[in-house]
Amino acid sequence: MLTAWLVFILSGLGNGLSTLAASTFKNMKADYVIFEQGSQSSMSKSLLPEQLVGQAGQLPNVQAASPMGTSMATALIGKSNRNEDKVDIAIVGINPGSFLEPRVVEGQGLSPDNPVGVIVNATLKDKGFRLGDSFRLDGSTESLTIIGFVQNQTYNHVASVFASLSEWRKIAFAAPGSDKGISNPVNAVMLQGKNIRPGDNDARLSGTDTVTRAAAIQGLPGYKEENGSILMMLAFLLTISAFVLGVFFYVITMQKSNAFGIMKAIGATNGFLGKAIVSQVFVLSLCSIVVGILLTYGTAAIMPEEMPFQLDPTLLVVYSMILLVIALLSSLISVRKMTKIDPLQALGRVE
Repeated sequence: MLTAWLVFILSGLGNGLSTLAASTFKNMKADYVIFEQGSQSSMSKSLLPEQLVGQAGQLPNVQAASPMGTSMATALIGKSNRNEDKVDIAIVGINPGSFLEPRVVEGQGLSPDNPVGVIVNATLKDKGFRLGDSFRLDGSTESLTIIGFVQNQTYNHVASVFASLSEWRKIAFAAPGSDKGISNPVNAVMLQGKNIRPGDNDARLSGTDTVTRAAAIQGLPGYKEENGSILMMLAFLLTISAFVLGVFFYVITMQKSNAFGIMKAIGATNGFLGKAIVSQVFVLSLCSIVVGILLTYGTAAIMPEEMPFQLDPTLLVVYSMILLVIALLSSLISVRKMTKIDPLQALGRVE
């Protein structure tokens, strides 16, 4: 039970960190991404002209193409310059009304008629942001107005703020020459479509790399390393669990060697006793895993909202099955020990 509880807690923390780092990418309705060649599928290293979008839309099997840009910024909260709180945000530049625009849960969506209007992740409400509020950006003269809220939109562990591409360019390329002389620059072109061949796309669009959305997520800063660390910890935990459970069931079997010897003496076969051990381990482990799941959901309910913890039912089922298989395999060590018990010796030890 404690082992299952620990595995599920670590799984929730890992999934929460993964979601916090890339939920904007994970939730967007895009299948492939076009980056600048040599950018290693990284938004921060890629810069392309927006005119590439029209060409990308004509590629085979492409249903729609839309540009996108991202940059990190700091929002200033407060009316006084001497008393302002700073909140890290991620500015995501998109075309209003495109398939990249997330569903608004409060307020209204982006509009070409209101370039300074933005839609922001609902977690910014906890920081004091409200619908209709305007805020400045640190180190910039730009001011943005919140016209809508969205959910589950974070990028690089901070809340995403969706703005029009024109406004995003003013923020991202405020420094002269930062656009490298590219007309209407964007970081990437997002594609919708099935069976798109990245190699064919790159041959038609010189200086580009086309990758799947999953590969683009892996290219986010620190995402691969962070997930790798969490997965390694889970792997070590499951490996250690196999040894712990194996020793646990082995000790229980050794404690009952007299009982097994007596049962053999009155005619019980090794097959019958082996099935009894495995079935008991199965029931015990299954009940323990269920209790571990309940404890995990109870822990999640009392965790602070700031903690990146998110339970994935699919992962819970997968890890539950892994733990159950580990327990059953561990019980085979006990079964092997039981088959070697001599009934005469066991009876001789009975007082």
